[in-house]
Amino acid sequence: MTTARDVMHRGCECLRINDSLAEAARRMAELNVGSLPVCDENGQLKGIITDRDIVVKCTAKSKNPAEVKAGDLIEAPVRSIDANADIDEVLHQMAEHKIRRIPVLENKELVGIISQADLAAKLPQDKVGELMEAISATSH
Repeated sequence: MTTARDVMHRGCECLRINDSLAEAARRMAELNVGSLPVCDENGQLKGIITDRDIVVKCTAKSKNPAEVKAGDLIEAPVRSIDANADIDEVLHQMAEHKIRRIPVLENKELVGIISQADLAAKLPQDKVGELMEAISATSH
């Protein structure tokens, strides 16, 4: 059985709720990623910020990314998956909620993240194709 742990990208970094979007963008550029999880002061996952969020919800609205905090953009509830979840459950959750990446938790602690690219690299093409079709069919 393939699990979330088998396909996740390990060691993802968290933004803190009070980090600015300018800091978020700088860290995304450094890490060459398009999103980062947002955690509270106790390290608990609270949301995800994407590069698109920064552009659409901040810059395009003439807000200053140095003044807007990561916590201002996160939306509840954040979708996540247990590290031991079967890959079919991962695919189901991503398709059902139309999300392109999902944080992976173990004992409520962030241990990784799964993106479409992770799935494309590690799963049969038909499974990945079904997910892409489901997300793209109704995503905004």
